[in-house]
Amino acid sequence: MKILVAIANYGYKNDGYLSRLLSEYRSMPYEIDIVVTTNVGKELGKDVELVVGLPSKNPHSLPFAHKRIFAERKSTYDLFVYTEDDILITQRNIEAFLRVTRILPRGELAGFFRWEQYPDGRKYYPDVHAFYRWIPDSAKTVGDHTFARFSNEHSGCYALTRPQLAHAIESGGFVVPPHEYKYGLLESAATDPYTQCGFRKVICVSHFDDFLVPHLPNKYVGSRLGVDAPEFAVQMERLLQPRKSKNSSLLEPETRVFHCEWSKNYYEPCREDLIGVFPPNTRKVLSIGCGWGKTEGELVRHGIEVTAIPLDSLIAACAESRGVEIVYGSLESAAAELLGRRFDCVLMSGILHLLREPTKTLSYATTLLTERGVLVATVPAFRRLPFLWLWLRHPSRYKGWQDFQRSGVQPVGRRQLRNWFRNAGLSLEPTPRSIASRLRAVAQCGLVEALCPSEYTFVGRRTDDTKITAHLAVAGQPEPEPLMTNADGGNRIR
Repeated sequence: MKILVAIANYGYKNDGYLSRLLSEYRSMPYEIDIVVTTNVGKELGKDVELVVGLPSKNPHSLPFAHKRIFAERKSTYDLFVYTEDDILITQRNIEAFLRVTRILPRGELAGFFRWEQYPDGRKYYPDVHAFYRWIPDSAKTVGDHTFARFSNEHSGCYALTRPQLAHAIESGGFVVPPHEYKYGLLESAATDPYTQCGFRKVICVSHFDDFLVPHLPNKYVGSRLGVDAPEFAVQMERLLQPRKSKNSSLLEPETRVFHCEWSKNYYEPCREDLIGVFPPNTRKVLSIGCGWGKTEGELVRHGIEVTAIPLDSLIAACAESRGVEIVYGSLESAAAELLGRRFDCVLMSGILHLLREPTKTLSYATTLLTERGVLVATVPAFRRLPFLWLWLRHPSRYKGWQDFQRSGVQPVGRRQLRNWFRNAGLSLEPTPRSIASRLRAVAQCGLVEALCPSEYTFVGRRTDDTKITAHLAVAGQPEPEPLMTNADGGNRIR
């Protein structure tokens, strides 16, 4: 078998990792030619072809240099492998790729999955962050292999057989100038085969270890960019046992804006700031749009009963493992299951702007509150000064961002949100603005706080049942049963 390997290597910083990659490929029992694309001259050995030069003035365009090389040599090799200079692909990975390629449909392409290593050997998955998640209902079995789709197509590498490369080139989406939209320049070069060449990337979850590739720098270990292996294993177990829950998604968490701005974070850290605005006597909380449940799990740890309508049935497994009661299904089916129950607080973190009918959801959530209960919600600050500056500089990147049909975003402002809350029967309480971490050093200036908030937090306290009843038709719910007060001051349903 003849294999062409292209490695993108910028400057000298990663030369140590590059050396390890070269040693690995030289040890394989294949006929391998290695091309290193770089911006500087260097000596890598007589068996390595060096191609110096950038596809454009932007240094981040270097990863695109390999595409022309693959296209020019498309008939000379059996397998084409592209990788960044710190991603280690082994013989085991190549053999696994070839094995499953024989059984996958033509339009599906097996992909690799990056991992990093703690000093004690534990695994960490850096590509599991932000809005990236397993797609519900995507798991399928072919022979003795099970595959599923993960929404992050980037792994810093890919492999294509000769027929697959020919198909990618014929699609018109492979040999293209450097570009970015969902992914940045560095990532787009490695994801184009999946995003614009007619292939769909799938991960072999039944033989997951065969497709794991080390990210040698281990630079993200323990950060917010990624999750620990046990946390990820909980999701994969649920993925492979779909009958344990209804496969469903509450909403589309990924926006269609440049770089997927304002998407819902599935792996939000514990929001102590939101917990801090809950009423002191809170005993029951409903979380609508729950991700992996760090905030909800902290509430459980403090003896609070937490029920959640999750973002989807797979990420729900993480929240469930933290002691959170899960109500599966759509908002409509969850409403039927929660009928008659009441909560001291309803939490809606970062989802209102992603809902097609946010006012309907707010009205429904209000009907689930106890007398004087509160609803806590966060939304991005859409018109913050840094974004407005980007919009003015690059208007083509943000065309249609204010149109929900095109962007998947409701760019709601504070005034409109106040109206939504009041119309849902909630009186607003004052809350502080959230400032982006990089601006906190200068946030003592009131102007910075006013112009550069990252999000707004809204706390609405339920007012009276009369006003709420007027909105039950919007929420699609019958009038709630009247509440009576126990001797201890708590509420119960008659």
